[in-house]
Amino acid sequence: MQRPLFLAVSACASALLLTSCGGGARAVDTRAPSAPGGVTVHAGSATSVHVMWERATDAGGVSGYEVFRDGRRVKSLPAATRMTDVEGLTPAMSYVFTVRAVDTAGNASAHSAPARVTTLALAAGDTRPPGRPGALTGRAEGSRAVTLSWDASTDDRGVTAYDVHQAGSRIHSVPGTSTTARITGLRPGTVYTFSVRARDAADNASPGSASLELTTAGAPDAGPDTAPTGLTAVIRRTTPSAHTVELTWTPPETGAPVREHQLFLDGRLATTIVWGAEPPPGRATYTLTVTDRPGTRHSLKLRARLPDGNWGHFSAQRTVVVGD
Repeated sequence: MQRPLFLAVSACASALLLTSCGGGARAVDTRAPSAPGGVTVHAGSATSVHVMWERATDAGGVSGYEVFRDGRRVKSLPAATRMTDVEGLTPAMSYVFTVRAVDTAGNASAHSAPARVTTLALAAGDTRPPGRPGALTGRAEGSRAVTLSWDASTDDRGVTAYDVHQAGSRIHSVPGTSTTARITGLRPGTVYTFSVRARDAADNASPGSASLELTTAGAPDAGPDTAPTGLTAVIRRTTPSAHTVELTWTPPETGAPVREHQLFLDGRLATTIVWGAEPPPGRATYTLTVTDRPGTRHSLKLRARLPDGNWGHFSAQRTVVVGD
C-alpha cells in the first residue's frame, strides 16, 4: 500500500524542524551574533557618506550585515563586506547610522553603537575635479593587510575624501584630511594593484594616482609563489568597431614548462590559452579582441596550470579602457 508510506513521509517532513527521522532532537540556533563594533561614518560629499565597521562573531557563522540610517535599514551586505557607501542623502543634514549582524540561522544581533555624521554643504557650480594624488607607496603587513600612503591632492574647494581602488574597483575611503589607509581582509600570497583618487564635496573625482603593486605574505604552508608576474595589458583600436588587448607576462617558475593558462575577463573565465608544443621561452603573449563601446572598462588576470594539475595563484589584475 502506497498511502501509509506517503503519510509516514509527510509526518517525518513535518517534524524536521525539531527532530530528525529515527533520531534525536536537532539543535536549533537561537543565539544572536555579537553586535558589530568600531562603526565609523564620514561624509565624502554633500550627498554621500562612507560607513565602516569591525567583524562580528557568531558560533554558527555570520551571514551578512545590515546598515541602518536613522533606524531604517538602507543596506544588506554579505559577511565579507565591512564597509559601504550610502548615497542620495541631503546636503548639510545630520544622520545617525548603526549596523547589525545576521547569522546563518537568521538571528540578528543588537545594533551597534550609533555613529552620527553631517553631510557636507552643497558646492554649487563646482565642476572642477581635484588634482591627482601623488607618490603612492605602501607595504604589506603580514598575509591579510596592507598600509598605503600618498601625497595630498589640491582642489579649489577642498578635498573631502580619498578613495582607494583595487584593480579599478573602489574598496575603501578615508576623509580628505587623511593621506594613509590600512586595507584588511586580503588573501595570503596574493598580488594586489592599488591606486587612489581624490574627491570633493560635489563628488568630482580626480584621475587615479600611479598604480602600486603589493603582494601579501603567503600562508606558512603555501609553498612557492605560483602566480604569473609582470602582466601588462595594452589596448589598441584595430577596426571601427573592435579593439585588441595585447597581453604579455612571465609564467611562474614551476620546474617544468607551463603549457596552459586561464585568462579571466572581469572576474569570469574568458578562455584557456594552451601551447600544444613547447611553450615559447621568456615572456608569453596573447591577444584578445573586444567589441565594446568607448569608455567600457575591463579587468584582466591570469593563472597557470601547475605540473601537478592544479591551478596556481592569480597574477596582478590589469585594467584597460576602450577608447574612441
